[in-house]
Amino acid sequence: MSNNHLQNYWKKNLFYLVVLLVIWFFSSYGAGILFADNLNSIKIGGFKLGFWFAQQGSIYVFIIIIFVYVYLMNKLDKEFDVDEK
Repeated sequence: MSNNHLQNYWKKNLFYLVVLLVIWFFSSYGAGILFADNLNSIKIGGFKLGFWFAQQGSIYVFIIIIFVYVYLMNKLDKEFDVDEK
């Protein structure tokens, strides 16, 4: 694998990481803390949405992000021909 090819692989990998971590930040810190007062006007199952994100929502989002990252990395590995065959 050439150096340029390897750099492109890692640039894409880091891009995926940054995007997914920003999504996680906004779902956990943003929805659970910063925007909690605004979200508390909405209720899910009798609980305020800001409280729900702080207690459970950010965990669900994190688990979804793990599966999305696995999918994206498998796709990236096939694109750069470094996948496990």
